Amino acid sequence: MSKNLTKRSEDYSKWYNELVVKADLAENSGVRGCMVIKPYGYGIWEKMQAGLDKMFKETGHENAYFPLFIPKSYLSKEASHVEGFAKECAVVTHYRLKNAEDGSGIIVDPDAKLEEELIVRPTSETIIWDTYRKWIQSYRDLPLLINQWANVVRWEMRTRLFLRTAEFLWQEGHTAHATEQEAIAEAEQMMNVYADFVENHMAVPVIKGTKTESERFAGAIETYCIEALMQDGKALQAGTSHFLGQNFAKAFDVKFANKEGGKEYVWATSWGVSTRLMGALVMTHSDDNGLVIPPKLAPIQVVIVPIYKGLDQLDEISEAVMPLVKELRSKDISVKFDNRDTHKPGFKFNEYELRGVPVRLAIGPRDLKNGTFEVARRDTLEKAVVNAEDIVAKIEFLMEDIQRNMYQKAFDYRASHITEVDTYDEFKKVLEEKGGFISAHWDGSKETEERIKEETKATIRCIPIDAKEELGVCMVTGKPSNKRVYFAKAY
Repeated sequence: MSKNLTKRSEDYSKWYNELVVKADLAENSGVRGCMVIKPYGYGIWEKMQAGLDKMFKETGHENAYFPLFIPKSYLSKEASHVEGFAKECAVVTHYRLKNAEDGSGIIVDPDAKLEEELIVRPTSETIIWDTYRKWIQSYRDLPLLINQWANVVRWEMRTRLFLRTAEFLWQEGHTAHATEQEAIAEAEQMMNVYADFVENHMAVPVIKGTKTESERFAGAIETYCIEALMQDGKALQAGTSHFLGQNFAKAFDVKFANKEGGKEYVWATSWGVSTRLMGALVMTHSDDNGLVIPPKLAPIQVVIVPIYKGLDQLDEISEAVMPLVKELRSKDISVKFDNRDTHKPGFKFNEYELRGVPVRLAIGPRDLKNGTFEVARRDTLEKAVVNAEDIVAKIEFLMEDIQRNMYQKAFDYRASHITEVDTYDEFKKVLEEKGGFISAHWDGSKETEERIKEETKATIRCIPIDAKEELGVCMVTGKPSNKRVYFAKAY
């Protein structure tokens, strides 16, 4: 098969769009801004779900499910929350259609208007906190640690598969606590869980930090985030965790009886990651030949391609290969023996390279005679001939080595694209010529932050958690600053 992919160096955006479609991850649907996630893409998302869900449960969280529809009055109860999401909301106003009397088609039945309009959830804080009022009465009911896997709708005008769609899949955690300290600890813990997953499963290095006031989640007192860097030098927000204080508890009157018998408002967090991680995975690792998927997330970790003439040779190869397939599966390594007779080996090699399968084995009559396999690894495109008795150990080694190598390559790229600057002119030069994260002093004001955004399209991605105290002056205004923040152009 021919890949015909645009080269990253020629048009990174076009390369990304082509790759997502040609590698069978997703495609645009008949609904503007919405996508169809295809089986191969959904297989990666399922592995992401499984890995994250295990980590959530290990930290004491349980899964539940809440309604897709939210009464409009709920959204207006928390002022900054409605302000943050109002422009993206899809609204249900009627509940029935009918045939037009003139036969022109189906119309909304004007007699079927809802008494209260419903919002298709852009996020679930409001419906969940209305529910928590019934669940929480006493300190004995706390902490309440709930997560849901769901879809949400945000009516985006400019969409791109996985990165920004009108409907997307995600998880959203919503927790309630007796004290401020517990809620802050929860928000920080979930930021660390996300960082652990993205680095150790996705092989994507991240920077942990907090958002500036203007970049915080609508209704949050503090937003913790993890920021990743894509191959084109743009940042991508890979996950966020929010300390909500008592804002939603007060809006929905969620109180608990403390140990002393008094009444207090609970303290809240929310946190989430979405199918945007699929975009991060593609843009961090993939190349001009197609996807490069880390073994921990690959739906197919090993593919075996037989090279043969006639069914007799295929039968011999199949007989030799099946014990290997069985052994690999017993070790929880997913393997596919592609014995299709409708495509030639060269087509299959290209197909699995495009789809990012970590390890490819080829075996023909000569290999059968010599007791060998040809082994190709996707991350480096290196090939080697390996004896059959060593093949399982080699594959187990490659599962770890490819994962490690992919992380290191992404880490090295990011390390070479973090630049410290002291002047605004230097900042603009690096932003246009090199990209990446730019570490610079900022005076802490919204006005300066907005000016930089308007003039350069760069935003403050985060105030790094590990930022050291460093006296300096803002690169724009010359006003005092005690730490550097990270700027970048971002998705």
